[in-house]
Amino acid sequence: MSTPGEQKPNGPRIGIRIPPCDRVDRLAHTARRAEELGFDQVWFPDSQLLWRDVFTVLTAAALGTERIGLGSAVTNLATRHPAVVASAARSVAELAPGRFTLGLGVGNSSVGPIGLRQSTGAQLRDGIAMLRALFGGREWDFDGVRSRLRDPNPNVPIHLAASGPKNLRLAGEIADGVILLSGISPKTLAGATARVREGAEAAGREVGATPLTVSAYCAVTDDLEAAARQLKPICASIAQNGGAPFLALAGIELDVPAKIDGIYPDLVHAEDWDRAVKVCSEWVSDETALRFAQQFCLFGTAQEITERLKALHTDGVTNVFLQHVGSYDPPTELIEGIGSDVLPTLRSGPDR
Repeated sequence: MSTPGEQKPNGPRIGIRIPPCDRVDRLAHTARRAEELGFDQVWFPDSQLLWRDVFTVLTAAALGTERIGLGSAVTNLATRHPAVVASAARSVAELAPGRFTLGLGVGNSSVGPIGLRQSTGAQLRDGIAMLRALFGGREWDFDGVRSRLRDPNPNVPIHLAASGPKNLRLAGEIADGVILLSGISPKTLAGATARVREGAEAAGREVGATPLTVSAYCAVTDDLEAAARQLKPICASIAQNGGAPFLALAGIELDVPAKIDGIYPDLVHAEDWDRAVKVCSEWVSDETALRFAQQFCLFGTAQEITERLKALHTDGVTNVFLQHVGSYDPPTELIEGIGSDVLPTLRSGPDR
């Protein structure tokens, strides 16, 4: 795995998000295929009712690969106690030295289906402090009981996923890296990175030293309009969950109700995606979905995606991880398409 911030000659480091939606051995094979095709990282999300256990999958992927970076994108400190996360993360990190990144977030699809609330900023701050102490072999006071992690591993970077201004500032203040959930729209990226810089400045940290990973939905397609319609639930969910100001920066004005019935378990992870698209069409038009695909996502031909990745690199983005539309199938088509038609061109040039 390359060191944080290391850049490829003509583009950013490219990761792929693989939902743990299949048998663990098959998921490890998918990660291995991504490694063979030249991806830099694989990221696995965590949601205990939707998918297989993320740390079990990460363990299999660590044993089944040699070079590629591995990360959680993301686990949480609400359904998992920080001490449990520390032990699990340490266990994966020792199987893949220098390759593992612990991505954390507020909980999202882990907490909602079991009636819990997302982590607050204060809870994330305290939880990350506990993780750092345990990774470093230091004692922690658990309500009067002082304990430590046996066989600690201090070399586990903690990256915080964030979209709202408060958590973006928090990430800049305390995290080893930030996973930006704002898409690739230049205006929204500029706004998000500005909040990260504010947090870094407030903490007296070196501004610009924190690695930034941009999350983007991606599809290699010649029919952009048809592919864009599949994004309606994602676009609606962003507006529904506090992201309307980010969408407005790109000229997308949406008024989506706080609750939409009949979609399980939620819009982004809908089991019946066609139904979710149909329901969300009441608030998200075909034209809006197309604009969202063009502004926030990496949808288009292989050449168009390559050029946009190069442009992101020019603007200072060093890490991107790609997501396909879907939660219950592996991104096999996306891995093959990007690996065969984008990565070779992205990495070619006089520097190679």
